Amino acid sequence: MPHATQPVEHHDLATAELDTALRGGPFHVALRAAIAARGLPLQRVQHHLTRYGVKVGVTSLSYWQQGARRPQRPESLRAVRALEEILQLPEESLIRLLADADGQRTGTRAATRSYRSLVEASGVLEKLLGELDIPLDCGLHTLGHHERVDIGPHRELLGRESHHIVRAHRDGVDRFVAVHHGDPGCAPDRMAVHALENCRTGRVRLHRDTGVLVAELHFGARLRTGDTYLFRYTVEDGTAGPSREYVRGFGPAGGQYALQVRFHEHSLPVRCHRFTQPSAAAPRGGRQELPLTDHHSVHLVEPRVRSGLVGIGWDWE
Repeated sequence: MPHATQPVEHHDLATAELDTALRGGPFHVALRAAIAARGLPLQRVQHHLTRYGVKVGVTSLSYWQQGARRPQRPESLRAVRALEEILQLPEESLIRLLADADGQRTGTRAATRSYRSLVEASGVLEKLLGELDIPLDCGLHTLGHHERVDIGPHRELLGRESHHIVRAHRDGVDRFVAVHHGDPGCAPDRMAVHALENCRTGRVRLHRDTGVLVAELHFGARLRTGDTYLFRYTVEDGTAGPSREYVRGFGPAGGQYALQVRFHEHSLPVRCHRFTQPSAAAPRGGRQELPLTDHHSVHLVEPRVRSGLVGIGWDWE
């Protein structure tokens, strides 16, 4: 029965090589092993990717598995996530190897947020709000939200400042809950929330594993339905490694949102772009390059936000 056992032995060997590559990398070795273990020619892999709405050439796939090039663009990263499903790999297994490679090139672990981490953070947020006995709908509609994010000399997210304009849609609202989701590896117990204008800081709750921090901001007055209110606060962070993006999530459609990312003059990115995402599970779209100004900053403006996520990403050398 040699003809029956030989393919099985070959399959077992390919599977063992794949398991080893997924544990230790590097990315191109793991990708090559995964394709070999599934017995798919690159043309078939490309065909499967098109069914996921991702366009990647056979040449690019060949370069990726040879280590001649690495997926970096958003479309390429979408392809990597799709490959994990097509090749029946554990979720985030290839993305993790890419992040490890980025960390080795920069001397740190790359700051990437997986879909799983965003889902876990949303669950943690509900739990923390429950501890504060505050519903997800705090009784306020956002008319305007202007946010400035500062990136430090070591490429870290130093902190952010938020200026809110809100309107109450029920009587008795007297507070807002500020939510901060730090970069991977952050230490929320070393962060701080400071009330700057027309509010004061109340209770603070945090979750170390996901990097989520929530803080009450008291208005000092109870709003009636239809009342508007302006307030401003800041979050000090600076506890994680190099940051690569800032993302803001929105529930119901709302008012204007403006995001400015300001970089330290001695640590400037090579390129920046904006993006949108209908949900954490959906692919990113709406990519648009953002030129860095003479003041070392980029920004975006959404005249009327829609449900989903919007953000700015950047690449270091």
